Amino acid sequence: MRSREYDFDFRTRARRIRAWGIGLLAGAALLWTWCAVLLLTPYEVDRKPDDQYPKECESRLMTEYATANDGLVNGDWCQNERDWPEALAVLGLSVPVSVVGVALFTSGSVTSRMSSHAEVMRDLDKISATRNA
Repeated sequence: MRSREYDFDFRTRARRIRAWGIGLLAGAALLWTWCAVLLLTPYEVDRKPDDQYPKECESRLMTEYATANDGLVNGDWCQNERDWPEALAVLGLSVPVSVVGVALFTSGSVTSRMSSHAEVMRDLDKISATRNA
C-alpha cells in the first residue's frame, strides 16, 4: 500500500512540474507577442506633451519610407519612441524562459509517463505470476 501512495505523490509532483513548464511557456508566448507588437504595429509619437496632432509612425520592422529609422537628425521623432534594444531585450528574455519551460514540461511529462508504464508493468507481472502459480 505504501508504494501506491508514493507513486501517487510521484505523479502529483510530475504533474506539478509539467504545469510549471506550461506556465513558463505561456509566459514566453506573452513575451513573443509583446515583441511582435513592438515590431509589427504602427504607433503615434507626441512631439510635445498633450500634442493634439501626434506624428504617425510605421512599424519598426515593416517600414516602407524609413519613418521608424531616420532619427531626430532628420526631424523624425519615431526612432526614439520604439527603439530596437527594447524589442530585442524582450525577445532575449523570452529565450531562457522558454528553454526552462520546455525542460520542465518535458521532464514532467516523461516522469508521469514512465510512472504509468511502471505501474502497468507491475500489474502485468502480477497477472503473469498468478497464471504460472
